[in-house]
Amino acid sequence: MTRIRIEGLLAAFPKLVGTGKQHTYVETENVRYVYQPIEALYLLLVTNKQSNILEDLETLRLLSKLVPEYCYTLDEEGICKTAFELIFAFDEVVCLGHKENVTVAQVKQYCEMESHEEKLHKLVLQSKINETKDIMKRKASEIDKSKIDKNRGLGMQLGKSQKTNQFLESLKAEGELIVEDVQPRAGQSRVVAPAPTDPITLTAEEKLNVTLKRDGGINAHIQVQVETGGNPGILFKTHPNMNKELFANENILGLKDPNRPFPTGSAGDAAGVGLLKWRMQSADESMVPLTINCWPSVSANETYVSIEYEASAMFDLRNVVISVPLPALREAPNVNQIDGEWRYDSRNSVLEWSIVLIDNSNRSGSMEFVVLPADSSVFFPISVRFSATSLYSDLKVANIIPLKGGGAPPSSPRERI
Repeated sequence: MTRIRIEGLLAAFPKLVGTGKQHTYVETENVRYVYQPIEALYLLLVTNKQSNILEDLETLRLLSKLVPEYCYTLDEEGICKTAFELIFAFDEVVCLGHKENVTVAQVKQYCEMESHEEKLHKLVLQSKINETKDIMKRKASEIDKSKIDKNRGLGMQLGKSQKTNQFLESLKAEGELIVEDVQPRAGQSRVVAPAPTDPITLTAEEKLNVTLKRDGGINAHIQVQVETGGNPGILFKTHPNMNKELFANENILGLKDPNRPFPTGSAGDAAGVGLLKWRMQSADESMVPLTINCWPSVSANETYVSIEYEASAMFDLRNVVISVPLPALREAPNVNQIDGEWRYDSRNSVLEWSIVLIDNSNRSGSMEFVVLPADSSVFFPISVRFSATSLYSDLKVANIIPLKGGGAPPSSPRERI
């Protein structure tokens, strides 16, 4: 019998079994289905119509006794886990289409008999495992021995400290920032920043990701009233657990389930819990807080690079660092003029232009430096990082609304960008 024929007979069986019938078999034109329910499944035996129905029922009864002997659970998952064991057991009962004169105990005994080939395979596998363990032990002893040798050679390395200090001094001369590991002396205590004392600390934080072309926390049941600034280009999105309709209609941050406490972060977690995010996509260059213009020009055997920044009046910028990539240089570039401070990172070949504060007194500034002849594309892309105490979106926490009576707990809103 072909596989397609067997699959067709099995596919037709569910359509032939009717609900509420007490029969244990059903016949078609060519075959007889002898079946027995086992919880939510059926144990099915397919025979021809000329077979003895009494012998078929006896075979089915024996097979039904074998199923719980090998399956821990009588469901689809349990049957699948022990499918091969069931096949081997059924093969001892039915051989070439005929029932064997065996019992359940004999079937279990036959299936548990070991073969010489299986024993040999297990012995070879165990010998490989033992050999691998011996190799691991030898490697571990070699590692321990190398650690002992390194500890012995540590006294010889102490004499190299003077050379190490000279190397660090040379790095400092090249403009590298060297952070020394200073251990606290006896009697000194570390200064630890005090944890927030207010019951509620609200943090409004923004990260601006701008790409310009070269040419151009307490367990409280509360709600938070905010002001979004009214910029139609900024799209706000709340946390999935927040009530979106409440925020869209009344600018109130509140949970969908008012019986749950307002989400908070740990006292030492500076990031806190993100409740509201916003995004804005725009090609308008005037919306950028800080723009950079760079003009490299080659003259004779030198390249003059003029850079200027222009900051908008949105808010003041602090700790501004403008990083300009440079070609590989043996010496620092020659800076002719600069509004601020500069540092040459020789390891990464980057010139960092630093401005502590940009406010109404210095909304624009410039710098000029000279390097060896280089292609203009070397000086791009230019990256900028800064911080600010005001928010780009002009988001403000207007009020904290208690949900279960009592006055609003004290809070300390923080804003940064």
